[in-house]
Amino acid sequence: MKVHLIKAQTIRDYVGKHKSGESSFENWITIIKVADWANANDICATFATADLLGNGSERVVFNIAGNKYRLICSYRFGEKEVHLFVCWIGTHAEYDKLCKKGKQYTISEY
Repeated sequence: MKVHLIKAQTIRDYVGKHKSGESSFENWITIIKVADWANANDICATFATADLLGNGSERVVFNIAGNKYRLICSYRFGEKEVHLFVCWIGTHAEYDKLCKKGKQYTISEY
């Protein structure tokens, strides 16, 4: 199934403030546009460094720019497409702080 990214503009707004990740985030968006996923394991097949979060969260963490940035998205597999919602974007260090508080499963800034 094709991936419906909700919403790419959120990522571009973040990149506007963090230019060092621009090409890596744009590359990620390009891959998403052509991705074809049938289940959550396909996410990790497309992005080998992605991690599926547990606790029934239906969330995935993407490593961007050589793990300098982290992107948390929730996903829902529909009948015709996969909905991928941007929940949070930050640096690896900021992500580590989220994890210490257990917020990676529930945060939704966008």
